[in-house]
Amino acid sequence: MTKPEQELLLNFLKNHPIYNHWYPIFAVMVGTGLRVGELSGLRWCDIDLDEGIIDINHTLVYYDHRDENSKTGCYFNVHTPKTEAGKRQVPMLEFVKEAFLMEREYQQLIGLVCKVTIDGYTDFIFLNRDGGTFYQGSLNKTIRRIIRDCNDEVLQKGEENPVLLPHFSCHSLRHTFTTRMCEAGVNIKVMQDTLGHADISTTLNIYADVTKELKKSEFEGLDSYFATA
Repeated sequence: MTKPEQELLLNFLKNHPIYNHWYPIFAVMVGTGLRVGELSGLRWCDIDLDEGIIDINHTLVYYDHRDENSKTGCYFNVHTPKTEAGKRQVPMLEFVKEAFLMEREYQQLIGLVCKVTIDGYTDFIFLNRDGGTFYQGSLNKTIRRIIRDCNDEVLQKGEENPVLLPHFSCHSLRHTFTTRMCEAGVNIKVMQDTLGHADISTTLNIYADVTKELKKSEFEGLDSYFATA
């Protein structure tokens, strides 16, 4: 997602009377690059708003248990990170901290509280209307509605060459955060640690893909400059 597309998404969510309660969860996705299970598994005790730190120490997994004895259907489990790299602390950008505060205020306003305990874990931050947790499928379904309604709103304005939201998923927002870090020149080791990659080659491959696109766009601008020089 480009920076204008990212800004369109966040501004739409923050200011829309129907979708504004979705702003915090998607803002945190965009501003942290957390995996969906890491985000949905966050508890209030995992974040330090004073220090601006998010502690990643587990992930929430939703899957089908029907192949296991005496277990039926799809439900959540808590998994600890498979590698030490998965356990990490992610600094909060200012708008991410704001999003957590907005979520807390919203829940207090409507009386929403966590009603689930999963493998001994409870007090999750991001809750559905029933006080339960989110899984990737439900969030991606919400994203499709957001794309549709946001783009309809933009097109109704009749602007020439408008910025529109592309089709994207929760995982796309992780890649979007990585792209912003590349654009800002964040150190590759810092990127690896923030994203929780066990192997730096994973980070390097993403970095190479992103910088390739950045170089292409920069040279398109250079081509225009030479044509008018």
